[in-house]
Amino acid sequence: MYAPNRSPFGPTPLAAGGGLAALDGRARDIFRRIVESYLETGDPVGSRTLSRGGVHLSPASIRNTMQDLTLAGLLAASHSSAGRIPTHAGLRLFVDGLLEIGDIGAEERREIDGRLAGRGRGFEEALDEASILLSGLAGGAGIVASPVHDAGVKHVEFVALGHDQALAVLVGDDGSVENRIMPLAAGVTPSTLQEASNFLNARLKGRPLAEARSEMGAELAAARQALDAAAARLVEDGMAAWSGGAERDRSLIVRGRANLLQDRETAEDLERVRVLFDDLEQKEQLIGLLDGVSQAQGVRIFIGAETRLFSLSGSAVIAAPYMTGRQRVVGAIGVIGPARLNYARVIPLVDYTARVLGRMLDGQDT
Repeated sequence: MYAPNRSPFGPTPLAAGGGLAALDGRARDIFRRIVESYLETGDPVGSRTLSRGGVHLSPASIRNTMQDLTLAGLLAASHSSAGRIPTHAGLRLFVDGLLEIGDIGAEERREIDGRLAGRGRGFEEALDEASILLSGLAGGAGIVASPVHDAGVKHVEFVALGHDQALAVLVGDDGSVENRIMPLAAGVTPSTLQEASNFLNARLKGRPLAEARSEMGAELAAARQALDAAAARLVEDGMAAWSGGAERDRSLIVRGRANLLQDRETAEDLERVRVLFDDLEQKEQLIGLLDGVSQAQGVRIFIGAETRLFSLSGSAVIAAPYMTGRQRVVGAIGVIGPARLNYARVIPLVDYTARVLGRMLDGQDT
């Protein structure tokens, strides 16, 4: 489930003084009511609305508190009204400290289970269906990054193609084969190619490439004294070529762009819509964003400038990793939408969908 996501861009002015602890009971109640009303309606919230909604204070006292929250960077004045809306910093504070997250209902569970694990559906089809499903249920654009290649290595070999090129061959436990042509330094002999092949076979066999690559840096540095310099260079180049190819082969699925036009605030700002649609075309950056989710122990949330990709459009991303039964993260799934997404509803939807995909990846669904 969701764990508070600390922004890398530093605390808000109020948060620097203690976050929610810096708000007294009156300020916290008014702040919570404003954010909840805004997330529900999209409209700025004024003192009269709060007074009619059960805040037993004079309009002047309410306005003074709202002004304090505005000066703290948590609220902003709407251009079309004297009411206030939460800033992205305010939304972050609310999501991390005041948001109440429940679980999804039995009907939604059945729909997710049925549509993802339908009879005869392969995993690639399930990924596409998951993005469509989340888009419909959450009201944003559904995004899925395809899995990182996770098979163990069965065999590696370097084969000379001439005096200046070699073929780096990697065979996976699942029968997959990756071939990469790479340059050879002058003077590389067949024995050098064999030495590099033997070194990697001894250390990679049975291990996923991504795992081995992350752990071999120090080991390779220490083995340089034992390895011929040319063989060490071959090992490094081969590892880089194979993992680079795996990343290039990954796909990104985006479904439900039209839902983004249904948000009134976004639709009224055509330039923001254009920027957001341009952002959704940035495959490598989106995959990079979703891969960053793998560092979390659950759902992560990015609001506005917390990610450079959506800083101009002011959008929000709610994403979660899906993983194998060995707890190895292999991909991520999420929802992109306006900053005023229904966080309490979308967070458990994304979390549950990611868990279903993980079970499917392990073949645990019946």
